[in-house]
Amino acid sequence: MLALTILGNNSAIPAFDRNPTAQVLQTMEESFLIDCGEGTQMQLSKYKIKRSKINHIFISHLHGDHYFGLIGLITSMSLLNRTQDLHIHAPAELQQLITLQLNFAATHLSYNLHFHALENEGLVLDGKKMTVQCFKVQHRIDCWGFLFREKKNPRKLDVERAIIYEIPAAFYDKLQQGEDYVTKKGTIVPNEEVTTAGASPKSYAYCADTIYDESLAEKVMGVDLLYHETTYLKDLHERAAARYHSTTVQAAAIAKNAGAKKLLIGHFSSKYECLEEFLSEAKEVFENTELAVQGSCFII
Repeated sequence: MLALTILGNNSAIPAFDRNPTAQVLQTMEESFLIDCGEGTQMQLSKYKIKRSKINHIFISHLHGDHYFGLIGLITSMSLLNRTQDLHIHAPAELQQLITLQLNFAATHLSYNLHFHALENEGLVLDGKKMTVQCFKVQHRIDCWGFLFREKKNPRKLDVERAIIYEIPAAFYDKLQQGEDYVTKKGTIVPNEEVTTAGASPKSYAYCADTIYDESLAEKVMGVDLLYHETTYLKDLHERAAARYHSTTVQAAAIAKNAGAKKLLIGHFSSKYECLEEFLSEAKEVFENTELAVQGSCFII
C-alpha cells in the first residue's frame, strides 16, 4: 500500500492559502518527498509527516516553486540531529547551489548528504521494496517526472496448510518468494498448495511541469495513480503552450491514453481562486479525476 499526501498544489506564486508544489509518498517503511517548494517544512509539521522517515528527495527541475524550500529542510534536519543518510535526486546544477548555501553559512550537517544527478531516463533508485524511474517532460528548462513502483509482493502463506505438509517454519520466507518445497523423501510440495497470490504491486507517476506531450502516456502506462499538472483551464490553451504548461483537458487526455486508474491534477495558476471548474473540465475527458487539494491523502 502507498499513501500520497499533498503538501502544496499551487504554481509559481503562493496564493489563496495554496503553497507551491510538494508531495510525500509514503510506504510502511519510509517516505519519499517529491519537490520541495517554499513552506514545505511547515506543511510537513501541519500534516504530521515525520522528517526522519524521508530518506530520498526528488526534485523535478530548478524553478523556485519546486525547490526553494529544500535548503531550509536540509538544515533543519541537521539542527534536529539527524544521523541517517539523505539522498537527493535532482538536476545536476542543484548540487552546486546546495554546496554554496551550506558553505556561505558555514553549515556542517550532522548526517551524510548524497547527491544523485538526473542525467538519463531510467532507474534512479532500486530499493528493498520500491523502484523509482525518471523520465523527461517538456518544460522551459530540463525537467523530470518520476515513476514509483512497488516491487512484486510476496505470496501469501497459508500457515495451516504448510503445517499439514510438515513444512518447517524456517522455509516460510522461501515459500512466500514462490519456491516449491522438497521433503526429505524427495516429494515436491507445489508452492500453489500452500500459498496464494499476493496483492498486485502499486504504482504512482508524477508528471512535473510540462507542455501537452502525448508521448508521456507511454511512459506512465497503466499506473494506479497519475499526477499531471493543470496550470490553466482549457480556454487558455494557447497561454499554456507558450509557457510550457498544460490545461485540464490535456492532462485528462494523457490519463485516458495511459490507461491510468485515477488522475490527480494540480499546479494551479494563482490567477484562479476557485478550483471547481478544473475538476469539472477534466472529468469531461477522464471521469476518475480528483483535485490535488492540500492536506489530502490518497491511498493507492
